[in-house]
Amino acid sequence: MERCDVAIIGGGPAGMAAAVEARRHGAEKVIILERNRDLGGILPQCIHNGFGSVLFKKDYPGPHYADLFIQQVREGGIDVRLDTTVLELMPSRTLYATSSANGFQEIQAGAVVLAMGCRERTRAQIRVAGERPVGVYTAGTVQRLVNMEGLMPGKEFVILGSGDIGMIMARRLTLEGAKVRCVLEALPFLTGLRRNYVQCLQDYAIPLSLSTTIRRIMGKQRVEAVETVSVDGELRPIPGTESIIACDTVLLSIGLIPENELSRKAGVNLDERTSGPLVNERMETSIPGIFAAGNVVAIYDLVDYVSKAGMTAGREAAAYATAGRTERDTLPIALIPGQGVRTLIPQTLNGDAPSDTEIHLEFRVDRVYDRKVRFDLTDGLRVFHSFKEPYARPAEMVIHRFKVGALLEAMGPGVKTLELRVVEMEAAHAQ
Repeated sequence: MERCDVAIIGGGPAGMAAAVEARRHGAEKVIILERNRDLGGILPQCIHNGFGSVLFKKDYPGPHYADLFIQQVREGGIDVRLDTTVLELMPSRTLYATSSANGFQEIQAGAVVLAMGCRERTRAQIRVAGERPVGVYTAGTVQRLVNMEGLMPGKEFVILGSGDIGMIMARRLTLEGAKVRCVLEALPFLTGLRRNYVQCLQDYAIPLSLSTTIRRIMGKQRVEAVETVSVDGELRPIPGTESIIACDTVLLSIGLIPENELSRKAGVNLDERTSGPLVNERMETSIPGIFAAGNVVAIYDLVDYVSKAGMTAGREAAAYATAGRTERDTLPIALIPGQGVRTLIPQTLNGDAPSDTEIHLEFRVDRVYDRKVRFDLTDGLRVFHSFKEPYARPAEMVIHRFKVGALLEAMGPGVKTLELRVVEMEAAHAQ
């Protein structure tokens, strides 16, 4: 059995940041286990700009952003094992992995960071009717085909879903000479960033239809058309709103799912809302010494925040491994989404946390608040912490930082659950 201080599963932006930070904070032997042949995760195929504004105050394309961390990984003397698949993770932090270069590996880690990222939802998961013709792709697959393989999968596209990759690929395909007929979104609001709507759809005159979905895909050998239909607030088809749009390719941008098969097999408690691990302010899961960061926990909107979560997980994993810390939260406080809040990270807070500990609340709202909005942390009777935002949208993760000391002092003993609620300041309304 091989031993290491910190083992990191996944070599994307969260995993690399965790590895670099773990080395900086005293972990001598850090191993990255990555199933692909290169580091970087999804970033090498993201050739558009928009990465690095938070961490580097620059606007980089994805491969450049990835390379900045790859260089830090190399300079840090971190053991990188590519083309390596982790088969199983035990609660004791023993990992079993395999690769063509190193064969079967058994690794005992002082701490583990889960950074496996996420995967795309597929047609089967939304049950679109029709035959199974050639020409139905997920947005990430098309992105890889076009940006890395130099292949165009079609000429006339209909895109289902207003996720960021879908909107970015609408622009990319247009620049490559394809015709993007439209982007459809079943929800009454964007699921991607507003900037991508402006830069990728509006700037290229690509129509967007909200509250509209694909009812069936038409064509037997190759996609020939799609039948669309408007939906109500419960996503039920509205009779009489059907329409036929001719196309030869359907691109699905219908959401991402955290990769948590390993987490589940290890016995990590998962959040039913995010499908990712339940974590505390240290990004530690329900199993001592196993941490998680990035899109494996919840789907982030900016890669910079994925990296920052990785940094927290790496730093805390190093502290756990090198200090031999074994205690758990003695006074855990549950943090739960309340009115207007869809998902919230972290889900627990250590009631014994040092007063200068900085908490990063990362959350999404469940609808559009287009004017100033207030958020309260409350036990239902008293409000212990409030803050305001100029607006809040489901597509954009809200990040709020504050020191835990004042909160714990205001709460006093006995409070075991805090709820984050939306309080509308003005006549905000859904769009």
